[in-house]
Amino acid sequence: MQRELVVRAQEGDRDAFSELAAAAIARLFNVAQLMLRDNDLANDAVQEALVAAWRDVRGLRDPDRFDAWLHRVLVHAVYREAGRQRRQRTSKLELAGMFATPPSSCIEDRDELDRCFVRLAPEHRLALVHRFYLGLTDDQSAALLGIPVGTVKSRLHRATDALRAELAADARGTVAREEVAR
Repeated sequence: MQRELVVRAQEGDRDAFSELAAAAIARLFNVAQLMLRDNDLANDAVQEALVAAWRDVRGLRDPDRFDAWLHRVLVHAVYREAGRQRRQRTSKLELAGMFATPPSSCIEDRDELDRCFVRLAPEHRLALVHRFYLGLTDDQSAALLGIPVGTVKSRLHRATDALRAELAADARGTVAREEVAR
């Protein structure tokens, strides 16, 4: 059934693509939200991915691999959205520094892990999302992303190291802020 819809979508059938998108949108949003940690950004990434998928569906060689291909399209959209978010955050921090905003006015309603998670590179976030949120094996993740299993393993290793480093840096910053407050 899905193969038929993909073939019809490749021939320009919008209704077929709409069915495919409707079946995948919740899964796509969950992955994007886990990586970006923001519903609005996740919605933007999913929308961008679906537009790109519609535009490029004719280039899909194997209709049976539609889900994996769509996942890769989403990952690229999430990377672009994360880059935009990082650039905007940097600009906002520079502006905040110009006005000497005290550290107490920073957003502190997210827990420590979320704060550190968003500072990771997008490929590191993806590795952690695939393993710990989606429960994918290295082989499944490699197949979804179209990369070697060794690359998945090295990204996961680097991601856990980077997350540990971010948590340690965050802890040092908390201690330093508490000492200054005394």
